[in-house]
Amino acid sequence: MEGYTLLGIKLAMGIIGLVLQINLMGKGNLAPTSAMDQVQNYVLGGIIGGVIYSDSIGVLQFSLVLVLWTLLIFTLRFIKNHNQFVKSIIDGKPVWVILNGKVQTAECMRNGISAHDLMFKLRASGVYEIASVKRAVLEQNGQLSVVQFSDENIKFDLIDDGQINHFTLDVIEKGQDWLEEEVEKQGYKIKEVYIAEYKDGEVVIYPYEKKHRPQIVKTLKDKTSHTKDKLKSKL
Repeated sequence: MEGYTLLGIKLAMGIIGLVLQINLMGKGNLAPTSAMDQVQNYVLGGIIGGVIYSDSIGVLQFSLVLVLWTLLIFTLRFIKNHNQFVKSIIDGKPVWVILNGKVQTAECMRNGISAHDLMFKLRASGVYEIASVKRAVLEQNGQLSVVQFSDENIKFDLIDDGQINHFTLDVIEKGQDWLEEEVEKQGYKIKEVYIAEYKDGEVVIYPYEKKHRPQIVKTLKDKTSHTKDKLKSKL
């Protein structure tokens, strides 16, 4: 009976740990968009499955493993979201496989994309002729994003999570200095921008809401200081 009780406790802890990770780290695990999301699911499932049926690992040890794994994932996500180099290593980079109606054969072969896979992904996107494709990019999660010559109002993400998307800058043939200047014109810095899109030759910015908080605090301090000066002058 003790064995079944221990098994039940471990199973309950595993489910709670899984639910907590999903809620604390966002819903990315439910619809993985990167290799890290996939690995997180596989490893966590392996940890829970392996520990549940191991009598040599107790509840305390199981708890420590779950806590350590959660801390490791939190640390990796934080570093990834604040360092472009680390992000590119963990998640990889998008790859152009079709450009102006021409297949980039070298890139396809380098990334293990066969002609059959490429055509299958194009058909899944509703495209049946390569010549009609202006750009096709293989995303980090293995999906293919297709832009046709007939498409209008195409948007490109220039900044994600306060980090410059150099891949997009290469596509629109712009430099980092140009982007920083455009962002500063709107009163922001790169790290203060959650998402920035490039549409019809203009940069559209969606900043972090926290960006306005320091300004409000500063304004309140200035008003308070001004009020104090007035009171002193009257006295």
